[in-house]
Amino acid sequence: MKPFAHGHATHADWRVALARAAQQVDSARGNERNGVPTLGWLYFSDHYAGEAEALYAEVRRRWPGVAWVGAGGIGVSASGVEHFDEPGLALMLAALPRSEFRVFSGAQPLGGFAAHTAQVHADPATPDLAELIDELSARTASGYLFGGLASGRGRAPQIADGVHDGGVSGVAFSERITLVSRVTQGCQPVGPVRTITGAERNVIATLDDRPALACLLDDLGIDVATPARALPAVRQTLAGLSAAHTDLLARAGQFGTDTLVRHLVGIDPQRGAIAIGDAVRRGMRLAFCQRDIEAARRDLVRICAEVREELEPDELALRAAQPAARGGSAEPSPAAPGPRIAGAIYVSCSGRGGPHFGAPSAELAIVRRALGDVPLVGFFAAGEIARNHLYGYTGVLTVFAAD
Repeated sequence: MKPFAHGHATHADWRVALARAAQQVDSARGNERNGVPTLGWLYFSDHYAGEAEALYAEVRRRWPGVAWVGAGGIGVSASGVEHFDEPGLALMLAALPRSEFRVFSGAQPLGGFAAHTAQVHADPATPDLAELIDELSARTASGYLFGGLASGRGRAPQIADGVHDGGVSGVAFSERITLVSRVTQGCQPVGPVRTITGAERNVIATLDDRPALACLLDDLGIDVATPARALPAVRQTLAGLSAAHTDLLARAGQFGTDTLVRHLVGIDPQRGAIAIGDAVRRGMRLAFCQRDIEAARRDLVRICAEVREELEPDELALRAAQPAARGGSAEPSPAAPGPRIAGAIYVSCSGRGGPHFGAPSAELAIVRRALGDVPLVGFFAAGEIARNHLYGYTGVLTVFAAD
């Protein structure tokens, strides 16, 4: 796989921002010996959403023959930097074999393409979105999707060889395109893992055969006799959910990748029930949680380390395992070359970003320190997609391996 190239910029005028980002891309690509670009990613802040058609037309003019995917967001990201809640865009180009990917949308279905994985963008207002994501996952050989929901204070368009409002779009890849993807959670459990024993739709009546509200107050350390303390704490609390018979926690004090974090949307003191922002069923596992900066930082570092461990040989470990040289200081033989990171996509929740990590661009700075200065683009989404799940308060990091 040829090197990827990316660029980003912020400016009140999208034309200026695009010109600056394009200059970075063209400078990084050098010349056509690095491969003719075939696939491009375009992410832009919702400040440009009203002019998405003109923006898309201009990238097509600049790079004819490139297939494009992308979305609008509250913010966009690139290697080490985010443009959050301000005018900005990020784009990336790659020279992938045209036979190994297929852009799709409602107007351009996958057809007979043998999809192994797929990147997905979607409108958050799409009816039955969770079911659509699950259905699309089932149409890929690996079952793995990655991506997110377009976000914005108004229009939230998607790019898929055109500008689309509503529905689902993206790009599917064959098994020849090597991807590694990880999900990072941004919440910390504040109580034990419980089992839902009574529920209807999104209302939980009992947990572990006790009133759900009583369990919530117990886990938050709130005395039921002091209800005035309850409301502020409940407003900061969310619910981590997983299916029955699955591990809610990957390790002590940390959610696993199958955990879906949902809002608490109401309490019923009379019935002792709580309501959350998703349908639930008896037998599901639940742990109350709160957003935690340090936990989010640690987990983000963890997934970056896992990606590098999978894609890059641990040269220090290999050298340490070699027999010590005898009678001299002969250099150890070099490690066999392994795959490297060619480019990356990072989709983060619009509730994360700099404010959640303590400083502007802090989240992307963590990724850059962990992965190195690799081409990376992404956006801040209204929901994140990984495998067949629709997440919240997470980051989804996906890297493309270089040959």
